[in-house]
Amino acid sequence: MAELSGRRLVLGVTGGIAAYKAAELARLLVKAGAEVHVVLTAAGAQFVTPVTFQALTGNPAWSDPWDARMPSNMAHIDLSRGADAIVVAPASADFLAKLAHGLADDLLSTLCLARDCPLIVAPAMNRQMWQNPATQRNKSQLLQDGVTILGPAAGEQACGETGPGRMLEAAEIHDALAGFFQPKVLAGRRVLLTAGPTFEALDTVRGLTNLSSGKMGFALARAARDAGAQVTLVSGPVAQPTPAGVTRIDVTSALEMHAAVMQRADACDIFIGVAAVADYRPQERANDKLKKDDKPLQVALAPNPDILAEVAARPQPPFCVGFAAESRDLERYAEGKRQKKKLALVVGNLVQDGLGGDGNAVILFDERGRHPLGPAPKLDIARGIVAHIGQMLAGKEE
Repeated sequence: MAELSGRRLVLGVTGGIAAYKAAELARLLVKAGAEVHVVLTAAGAQFVTPVTFQALTGNPAWSDPWDARMPSNMAHIDLSRGADAIVVAPASADFLAKLAHGLADDLLSTLCLARDCPLIVAPAMNRQMWQNPATQRNKSQLLQDGVTILGPAAGEQACGETGPGRMLEAAEIHDALAGFFQPKVLAGRRVLLTAGPTFEALDTVRGLTNLSSGKMGFALARAARDAGAQVTLVSGPVAQPTPAGVTRIDVTSALEMHAAVMQRADACDIFIGVAAVADYRPQERANDKLKKDDKPLQVALAPNPDILAEVAARPQPPFCVGFAAESRDLERYAEGKRQKKKLALVVGNLVQDGLGGDGNAVILFDERGRHPLGPAPKLDIARGIVAHIGQMLAGKEE
């Protein structure tokens, strides 16, 4: 992942069973091209040894503030200098308290206090410890101090209880770190977008739909979130995981998607219509499963509302972005859609280049012309689209 390539990260590991996830996180960060230096507390080293982290990162693991291997014998200074961030995962209740009150009685807490780079923590503890008023006060103080807190998640815990306090999975922290370093070109913006197909019921089991996987829309939701936006995603029936921090609303039909969008359109600054909304729906839905016979089946179809056109036609529309997935004549159809619906931007692609797959190649059409992106993974394409939207909005405000 290019976002982490060349980044220098200090990974702090405190005491807790979730320390095993830190080993996987170190592996993922190194695989993404980051330079990782691990610092363990004494309790953290009881769960995963320094040898493990040295093998995974290719760098010595540190725990002793007086370690003579550091040339200046000032590990608490040298380790954080030049670092892009310090990431503490897991961060125990005890360590959060130290951070909140400025204590520095071991190497990790000392270098966190002496840092001049961002600090990111991923809490991990028993549910009662997390919900304890003292821990919640410490969390609030850390947020006020500018510390980024990832999680925790809720679920089964090593103690046998269930509730909030589980550390996020290593892959989730890895993705959050990749997003952390993205330019915040949409900071403070409210983004509403649609994704996936719609399903227009013909009877109790059959319907009209399409091959959209939702991958492009979900990638855009993540990219917009990483760019600092508050994101609401209205999704048709897909199996994609919801990006952390994104509000998801599940719908099935075009009429349901239309209703969900119209309820929220006035509250958004940017609307991105990514979903492959069915143009037509069966005029009547059978109450029972239709039985096959030898006669041709005739189905009357009614047009579905044009969600994007309605949003763009509002008295005070948001910044509207449309998608045009075509099988031919991409430029003519995409630019025609932009002008007809009076959209700020249309993202055009040939269905054979991206529908249902993990990659895409698109062309952005705006009033200045055409701007190709890709071929590339859909997240990279999404980041390019978000960057272009940010540039257009910045230009409007100048």
